[in-house]
Amino acid sequence: MKVKASLKNLRMSPRKVRLVTRSVVGMNCSQALIQLQNLVKKTSDPLEKLLRSAMANAENNFGLDKDNLFVSNIQVGGGPSLKRWLPRAQGRATLILKRTSQIDVELEERVEGKNRKSKDQLEKERADREKASKKAAKIDEVKDAEVVSDGKVPTKKTAVKKEVPKKGQQQDGNFLNKVFQRKSGV
Repeated sequence: MKVKASLKNLRMSPRKVRLVTRSVVGMNCSQALIQLQNLVKKTSDPLEKLLRSAMANAENNFGLDKDNLFVSNIQVGGGPSLKRWLPRAQGRATLILKRTSQIDVELEERVEGKNRKSKDQLEKERADREKASKKAAKIDEVKDAEVVSDGKVPTKKTAVKKEVPKKGQQQDGNFLNKVFQRKSGV
């Protein structure tokens, strides 16, 4: 099964993006991620993000195993170009094209149908994740309520009042007030 993800209007020229994509095609997804993390090119970061997105699509939408996926194809095309002008000698101007690129990634399974989940299993996992997140949120609320009721640790909800000394008064033990005290009658 083929899984696709695309990135549009990336503000890098297609020629520079193709340098990175050629090194990744045909690799397992986990190996491709490692390769992209270790490349010293600007285009590796958006490509890594796009590859992670394609893997998430495969896992969540189609129930595929991410260990069984490989990068089958990456197409890099030119997007719309931004046109800018550069001043030149004798009042002339030269056109500069700031190119953009559009990237399409295709992932496929190495072994067809290996560890694939059905739609029922996917829905059950989603429901379990939602229940777990709601349960965690309730536990956090209860902990916050307990802390406030005990009075031990103030949270953001309860304000702590500090006594501010009036003019001319000095707090004991407050070094800054002692050092920066205003001198009157000079």
